[in-house]
Amino acid sequence: MLTVAVCLALLGCLQAQELRGHVSIILLGATGDLAKKYLWQGLFQLYLDEAGNGHHFSFHGAALTPPQQGQELMAKALETLSCPKDTMPSHCAELKEQFLQLSQYHQLRTAEDYQALSRHIEAHVQQEGLQEAGRIFYFSVPAFAYADIARHINSSCRPAPGAWLRVVLEKPFGHDYHSAQQLATELGSFFQEEEMFRVDHYLGKQAVAQILPFRDQNRQALDGLWNRHHVERVEIIMKETVDAEGRTSFYEEYGVIRDTLQNHLTELLMLIAMELPSDIGSSAAVLEHKLQAFRALRGLQKGSAVLGQYQTYSGQVRQELQKPGSFHSLTPTFAGVLVHMDNLRWEGVPFILTSGKALDERVGYVRIVFKNRAYCAQSEGHWAAEQSRCLPQQIVFYIGHGGLGHPAILVSRNLFRPSLPSQSWEEVEAQPGLRLFGRPLSDYYAFRPVREWDAYSFLLSQIFHCRKESFITTENLLASWVFWTPLLDSVAHEVPRIYPGGSENGHLLDFEFGGGQLSFTQQPLEQLVPGLASSPRPSDFRVLRAQYRESPLISAWPEELISKLASDIEATAQQAVRRFGKFHLALSGGSSPVALFQQLATGHFSFPWANTHLWLVDERCVPLSDPDSNFQGLQAHLLQHIRVPYYNIHPMPVHLHQRLCAEEDQGAQTYASEISALVANSSFDLVLLGMGIDGHTASLFPQSPTGLDGEQLVVLTKSPSRPHQRMSLSLPLINRAKKVAVLVMGRTKREITMLVSRVGHQPKKWPISGVLPRSGQLVWYMDYEAFLG
Repeated sequence: MLTVAVCLALLGCLQAQELRGHVSIILLGATGDLAKKYLWQGLFQLYLDEAGNGHHFSFHGAALTPPQQGQELMAKALETLSCPKDTMPSHCAELKEQFLQLSQYHQLRTAEDYQALSRHIEAHVQQEGLQEAGRIFYFSVPAFAYADIARHINSSCRPAPGAWLRVVLEKPFGHDYHSAQQLATELGSFFQEEEMFRVDHYLGKQAVAQILPFRDQNRQALDGLWNRHHVERVEIIMKETVDAEGRTSFYEEYGVIRDTLQNHLTELLMLIAMELPSDIGSSAAVLEHKLQAFRALRGLQKGSAVLGQYQTYSGQVRQELQKPGSFHSLTPTFAGVLVHMDNLRWEGVPFILTSGKALDERVGYVRIVFKNRAYCAQSEGHWAAEQSRCLPQQIVFYIGHGGLGHPAILVSRNLFRPSLPSQSWEEVEAQPGLRLFGRPLSDYYAFRPVREWDAYSFLLSQIFHCRKESFITTENLLASWVFWTPLLDSVAHEVPRIYPGGSENGHLLDFEFGGGQLSFTQQPLEQLVPGLASSPRPSDFRVLRAQYRESPLISAWPEELISKLASDIEATAQQAVRRFGKFHLALSGGSSPVALFQQLATGHFSFPWANTHLWLVDERCVPLSDPDSNFQGLQAHLLQHIRVPYYNIHPMPVHLHQRLCAEEDQGAQTYASEISALVANSSFDLVLLGMGIDGHTASLFPQSPTGLDGEQLVVLTKSPSRPHQRMSLSLPLINRAKKVAVLVMGRTKREITMLVSRVGHQPKKWPISGVLPRSGQLVWYMDYEAFLG
């Protein structure tokens, strides 16, 4: 779909570029900060670059402000325009005057205002004896205004047939997958995909725009290096010294992950990780390869990220948003995230994405660090930068600021001498005393742009020339949100680590990775959030041991609870394998154990999977490939990540003879026979259960008392929610287990937890109350929200 859409878009672009004539550029939000800082200057540069190439321009500033006031504000913004350094002052003044003559302000509120603008453009084009080539609308306005503006443009301000339309959209493009999809659907009802240009200004920065050309021009040297066999890790970093003061209303809604990682840093990740098209000049090929890279991203989990918040942030929020004195924000202002790609090129290579405010320096870069297996017998003083294999080997796309203070591309001299276009990149002289990434600048082949450009100037040129690869397509946008939304949901209630800010951070935000997870290197401080001494915090508790229904209870914050349960299951498995040579584990489905499955898959490398038999406690009567299938959840979150023999996996036979849970197919009896044949005394080593808000467990429901007693080991039951038909282990079979673990998580379980704590053995009312292994052990695992509320 993407390839077809982009090909059509490019065809439209080619046709549009053949038509030279009058181009109208309408800047919506013309008096705003972005327009004043970057966009008017970018439009002026576009005029300087293109006016001599047969194009005629008019520039229209637009906003909700009344005409006279808007014209005054726009005039002030245009006073700051500057010419390239090599332009004579007198000529610059002449060029600015020409641009001012072509620029005017319009108040755009109603459909009539847009109609009037369209008539004005048409009359001007006719008066000048020109043909209209196209119109560019730049949306420098909040996203909530997009739909109304789009509707007005589509109905009242499109150019006549034969001329093109381009609309430029600024981030944020949604808050999560659902909102991004909703916004994309709204815009898609007014504009074609080829008409939309979503801006990520990082793609306009010079070092970033050079990543694909660099990979292309150095294919011969990089082909053997750009893979998991040679790359140790990739760091994608954006650090800021400023805080969020004055922007806390935006930051409270978005936070650092949505602000920078989901867009800027993810785009950088794609440029590094994507397969390189044979023709990087093909927008369609670049965008298709980028989408393929999105599809190879391994899903994030809670342990994939570490979060921080600078110490004065909550105070700024209280002041700017009039929050009460007791308010403490959970919004992260710092994040480190570990990303992996599930493909042959990058399998096992960690991509580390980091961004934050109030840090010790302002800098941005992408750093590819290569593995180094060399040992040099001579001391470091004798190592030559071009020859010694013991020196670090790295390639750095240096976006700007930091020690260098300008964009650059750095390649270790002991790798290869890179090829860059000499007309636009020049080699940098060594600077005594300057060290980058632990090495003097002389250790690198270092190149900087001959002429630095502003990102928005570059992107406006790309829009004008209809170069789509520098922008975010709808499919790529939604693919990014599919990747990030689960992590955002999982950390929404996490308390971030508080850091003082600037150089005082010391090593407080340092982190390390292993087993697919990140963790701060330094142990947390005793007091993370000043003033919250009366409220329980993650640092106040580790694991609480108590009794619940006369059985052991383990309670903790969710992350620690899952870690404890996973460790207990692993210990039980190892003990069973030592004694009996095998471990029989029966697992419940649903959402509660997903985090447990992910923990077992990524953090327990000594688990005896080869000797483990996996059974299901219950199953929905749907095909095993259905997203609602418990087996499908087990497959997605655990089985595909571990090495367990296929003959040790025992899904419930709910789909026989192309029918679902038909009694005459005897699926329940078949599963019971399989258990009896393989599990000694039909006694599982461990059964993992959950507890529903109605007191059900497995698929044993109060409304469907089947399976609560009797001789049947496996039964067909009915659920009050869809899909209604279920297959489940019976309560008598569950109670034969050597150990039963009940996992209860979330505030929604608080009421049933309190109720079940008081009732006796009443399985017909509350099936969970009937769980009591005859000769085994029952252990309850509850997070604090379920246990304490």
